[in-house]
Amino acid sequence: MEMSHTEQENGTGGKPSTPYWHIDSGTVSEPAKLQVQLREAAAILREGGVVAFPTETVYGLGADARLTAAVEAVFAAKGRPSDNPLIVHISRNDQLEGLVEQVSPTARKLMKAFWPGPLTVVLPVKPDVLSPRVTAGLDTVGIRMPDHPVALALIEESECPVAAPSANRSGRPSPTLASHVLEDLGGAIDGIVDAGATGVGVESTVIQVLEDGSVTVLRPGGVTLEQLALAAGAPVRLDPALLPESGTASDLAPRAPGMKYTHYAPKGSLSIITGAASEVSDYINKNLHEAAQRGERTGVLAFEEHIGMYDADCVESLGSLSDLGTAAHRLYAALRRMDEQNISFILSEACPEEGLGAAIMNRLRKAAGQTVIRIG
Repeated sequence: MEMSHTEQENGTGGKPSTPYWHIDSGTVSEPAKLQVQLREAAAILREGGVVAFPTETVYGLGADARLTAAVEAVFAAKGRPSDNPLIVHISRNDQLEGLVEQVSPTARKLMKAFWPGPLTVVLPVKPDVLSPRVTAGLDTVGIRMPDHPVALALIEESECPVAAPSANRSGRPSPTLASHVLEDLGGAIDGIVDAGATGVGVESTVIQVLEDGSVTVLRPGGVTLEQLALAAGAPVRLDPALLPESGTASDLAPRAPGMKYTHYAPKGSLSIITGAASEVSDYINKNLHEAAQRGERTGVLAFEEHIGMYDADCVESLGSLSDLGTAAHRLYAALRRMDEQNISFILSEACPEEGLGAAIMNRLRKAAGQTVIRIG
């Protein structure tokens, strides 16, 4: 079967069914055929509906970025704060001209290097082109071109710029499977395109190029700071609000998704433990034991090198410290499995903040409400 269109329940009882298109992974190498298969979902987008779809990072919740009613439906489905801007997804470079005022030479270098891919570039938006709900009142907009054949085909077929945050309830772990979308949003949106598991696992890197040509990272993600610096040939720095010592973000309107609010959080309490490996494992085990004595169900997020050290109700491996791409891919699903097993007390190991580690630790701190315990 190449595509099926079914009505699925989200399993919470009483919610209306959700149109659900399954795309067989064997057809993604046939772009023309894939585009035909996605016509129904694309028509919903054109008509102002809201559809979840896969990207190479996580599943996104898409709407026509020009239609305020459609964008408001995204905010309503997610329960997303209104001052949190949305990223607009395109399928071709020539679509930029109709959306933004200008693109700097450094931004073009980065687009050439990483598009399609997990990089969002914040650019000055053209007036009256996009819904003001997309930009949250800012004079800029984040644009990206996803590196996923289903996403690109859907955007192309819909003939509209697609505003798409992650397809989860606001604050919950982002979805890396269509089943995660169904769990959070089934009955609240107009359809789900299921093409299997996503790849990168953490969202795109969001950057803004300053007037001097330097690059500020507003959200670390699938493209690392080191990769950006190499491609840009210019200084790259994290926005000060993202530095661990900054704590929570300010009351100012966020310039990019994920800068201000707690995100990605499991239902149980989560703390990150950092320090020397032996001291971290001793601390985690002591606190797991105490939590179990209190009657809590316990969980650990750990790296493969230390996974055998822990005894908890749920122990999730993030993969090896030598391959943080695996951790990025596994993180959100691991947090959701904690919820599935009713884990109320969760401790996580930390990882170095180089490369993808910057994105992983950013998401973990957000999920933990910035609760980081330093040992030693």
